[in-house]
Amino acid sequence: MSETTETDEVDRLPVWSAQEDWCAVTTGMDVIGYKWHPVIIDRLLKHERLRFNELSREIGGAITNKVLSSSLDDLEQKDLAKRTVINDKPVEVEYSLTERGRSLEPVIESLETWAANNFQPAESKAESIVDHER
Repeated sequence: MSETTETDEVDRLPVWSAQEDWCAVTTGMDVIGYKWHPVIIDRLLKHERLRFNELSREIGGAITNKVLSSSLDDLEQKDLAKRTVINDKPVEVEYSLTERGRSLEPVIESLETWAANNFQPAESKAESIVDHER
């Protein structure tokens, strides 16, 4: 695995674990594992900056505005995304990834490659191995 330098230690954010042993995989999933987080990160990696409605369209309308807003707030609190006000009247904001968020690019690319190599579009909802309603 990779080595850590003192500088890296300063930039790390604290994440508490209820488990006996702290696990990096569990922690990583706790941070980015919410249903829409990887998709939002992927779209922001591909477009650099997106306004709220643009981001919603890029996701394909499968996410409600409330969930998208909550996910963006959570990503911002975790220093993965940032919200920039570009106009006060009317209020216009755009979202982009922080340096920490952009550092997820190889993870997202690996996930995309893995999924493309292991899955294909289903002909029908009934045929799908994924239940989007749970």
